[in-house]
Amino acid sequence: MQEELFTSGRNIPNIDPSLEVWHWPIALYLFLGGLAAGILFFAALFYVLGKDKEYPAAVKKASIIPPIALSIGLLALVYDLTHPLYTWQLYTSFRIESPMSWGAWVLMIVTPLSFLWLFGYYREAYAGVESKLKLFKRLRFLNNLERFVIANRRNIAYVLIPLALVLGVYTGILLSAFNARPLWNNAILGPLFLTSGLSTGAAAIILLSKNVKEKHLFGKIDLGLIIIELALIAHMIMGYYAGSQVQLEAVQLLVGGEFTLMFFGFVVLLGLLVPATLELIELVGYRVPVIVPAILVIIGGLVFRFVMIEAGQLTRYLY
Repeated sequence: MQEELFTSGRNIPNIDPSLEVWHWPIALYLFLGGLAAGILFFAALFYVLGKDKEYPAAVKKASIIPPIALSIGLLALVYDLTHPLYTWQLYTSFRIESPMSWGAWVLMIVTPLSFLWLFGYYREAYAGVESKLKLFKRLRFLNNLERFVIANRRNIAYVLIPLALVLGVYTGILLSAFNARPLWNNAILGPLFLTSGLSTGAAAIILLSKNVKEKHLFGKIDLGLIIIELALIAHMIMGYYAGSQVQLEAVQLLVGGEFTLMFFGFVVLLGLLVPATLELIELVGYRVPVIVPAILVIIGGLVFRFVMIEAGQLTRYLY
């Protein structure tokens, strides 16, 4: 009897198949990036439209969130890297075909712009904070910097609008570029993550707004985004069912598998359907605490990233 011995390297840790290469910091990074992109997009858009006085929370008050969110997100990303001290090497070149390269450079540009946008409205939106800190009295050069930012605010807004959209799409394309993961190998993830980021951004603005008209407008905007997001999720799931056998197996993690409760319970039901219903009831004329749907949308957006990151790493193509 002839015996043959087969050896394989497929079970070597961190090579193939490494099922948990990405952990919670990446999910947090993707969520915060999408949230910041949504807020910056609305802030820049409404400023360009001349609505900064009419919708102060969107343009001014919420501007404190993006720089904090992007800073925490970048720290989470660096923390998750195996060799964080080599992060700078991402910026030694630009590869047009690499989503990671696009994301690194977009973040490099958007992050300082988000700080400048906040700085331009700091004394106006957070006068109480400045009256205590008195930074502009202690650091005289800040007055010149503020005048420069205010004078170029429109130019910053024109740059932020497309870059915010690129940042929102990038958080989804980063996953869909991994062809070896069938749950991530779906072109709909880019638009889906962008829509989710815009929705969470609108929800954050609703939370910070004290203007009834502004809350009403962003309730409408968020409702429209939720409807689009639900349509994209349905399209994504149908795409899996129309795909290959491995995609059929991958989608079972979301439909009837271990992530079903998290996906349909926390993301679709509590994160989308319930907020949409509450916002629709509020638009009809009934009084609904706007804080409830806004918080549910933000929590749903966060859980969605965790589900996609964790579930996606449990699926793979066999070559």
